[in-house]
Amino acid sequence: MVRVGLVVGASSATIAGAAGLSVSDPSGARLAEIPAGEVWRVTLSGTTGLVATSPGGAAIAPSEVLEVASPDPGALVQVNGRPYRGAVTALRVGTGLTVVDRLPLESYLAGVVSAEMGRRSAVEQEALRAQAIVSRTYALRNLRRWNAQGFDFYASVADQVYGGAGAETPEGGEAVQVTRGQVLTYGGAPIDAFFYSTCGGRTAEGTEVFRAADRPYLRSVADAAPDGSVYCSISPRYRWHEEWTGEALRATLRRTLPATADVPGGEIREVRDVRVAARTASGRVGRLSIGLGGGDVEVEGPSVRRVLTSASGEILRSAAFTLTVTGAGRRVTRLAVDGAGAGHGVGFCQWGAVGRSRAGQDHEHILAAYYPGAVLERLY
Repeated sequence: MVRVGLVVGASSATIAGAAGLSVSDPSGARLAEIPAGEVWRVTLSGTTGLVATSPGGAAIAPSEVLEVASPDPGALVQVNGRPYRGAVTALRVGTGLTVVDRLPLESYLAGVVSAEMGRRSAVEQEALRAQAIVSRTYALRNLRRWNAQGFDFYASVADQVYGGAGAETPEGGEAVQVTRGQVLTYGGAPIDAFFYSTCGGRTAEGTEVFRAADRPYLRSVADAAPDGSVYCSISPRYRWHEEWTGEALRATLRRTLPATADVPGGEIREVRDVRVAARTASGRVGRLSIGLGGGDVEVEGPSVRRVLTSASGEILRSAAFTLTVTGAGRRVTRLAVDGAGAGHGVGFCQWGAVGRSRAGQDHEHILAAYYPGAVLERLY
């Protein structure tokens, strides 16, 4: 069984079930019955409790934890309008409400693989099987990661995207079922199964992004086919372009540099230059130098992507990019970034896996390409 944080730190959430739901406290004492299709709201109560309220305003006695389940084990529970398998626990963590989905690992994976990879054709099925093994390995390696918060995994890119039953696809479910119990190991233990969208032509060394990820199976490898083409070139994020005017760049750095380089935003009055100071073994930007009025500021490693954000606050797609600067050495009036790929670049390239599957590679060959030296095992 795994626990997925569907709602974290909220003030309220809604719960409902097509087959009706039972609400209990941790001792098993039944607190309420929610009729089929009726939507109840869970809110904070006092300093430690939670309360569930019906559409008509009837409320149960406050409890620190609410266990919500359907009498039909196969029925779905809706949280904020989205359907999920398993049972749900609502709990008070600090000053916020957390809602956790509790379900079997394999059921969780069906909602992960489908959400991560989307709809796929028959010729892309091996990519889904590879993703299923990667996601299962990630889950077993990181189980209890957020135990202090009352769950194992976030339902977002903080861990793996989990869309619940509403995101499941037939092909995603088939990939999980066919690979049931299979994981990647090294030295007898599940590997650090890092993955991301698009490598852009070459994956990154583990230590380029994660300082402790010095693993034999996390090496920089080319994502190239024998004919020289790149497997992940089919990705919509294979190549991309971003640019800022001088004023937009100043505004961006005022937002991002205080947190990433401990530079007060008020001190960023002009930008004289932006340049790549160092590249990593895979060719990604390892250090960015930003010339300000008071001197140069250097931004290291993964922080590079968080410094050059878009106007909406989205981080840069990847650290594999080149710069074109207008006004360097005096006052930057335009900064253009031409980049490759999306994500940190360590380990499994999802779009590369799709390209390899289209080329006829099976999931074993795909996994061996991105995690060289890892062993595919069936644990159960």
